[in-house]
Amino acid sequence: MKLERYKLIFLIAGLIGVLIIASPALTGFIHFPSGERLSELYLLGSGNMMANYPFNIAVGQNNSVNVGVTNQLGSSAYYVLYVELKNQTDPFPNATTESPSSLPPLYEYRFFASNDQTWESKLNFTVSAATFSESQSIIKVLTINNFAFNANKPAEWDATDKTFTYKVLFELWTYNTKTSSVTYNNRYVNLQLNLTQSS
Repeated sequence: MKLERYKLIFLIAGLIGVLIIASPALTGFIHFPSGERLSELYLLGSGNMMANYPFNIAVGQNNSVNVGVTNQLGSSAYYVLYVELKNQTDPFPNATTESPSSLPPLYEYRFFASNDQTWESKLNFTVSAATFSESQSIIKVLTINNFAFNANKPAEWDATDKTFTYKVLFELWTYNTKTSSVTYNNRYVNLQLNLTQSS
């Protein structure tokens, strides 16, 4: 009786050992639940760091950031990344309703990324023309990666922070095979800027 009990214990322990050793091979046949499938969107400042972002920018001054997307959707994806210019009163995208902002895109990136692949690109931008008054600034022309865009975006003087505040907004969209169109991915990042008259 005791010998049969030990045999059963050895058999169970042996089966557990075989499953542990074979588990890497089983992952090719059995799909275990994984984490959330998403796309990561990020901005990096100078030196490819999450710091040293441009903030005080003057007319004619060259500025740059690196923007990147990591695909963790579980399959290849086609992306569109819209670049927009926002002032204090323009709306952000709505995370609750998963709605994009109502701003018109000035510039866009289009690219494919396979699963677990990271795409990254430098965005160079310059306020090429602007006007100032005591209470308002207007970015007339914003140049992005050597393409000039008529922005005509006003910003009111913020007496508390002593800034003319703008944001460069990046919205991520993906191609939806069901609708055969790009749809908002509910991911955005922004770069806050203070427009100054001189550097």
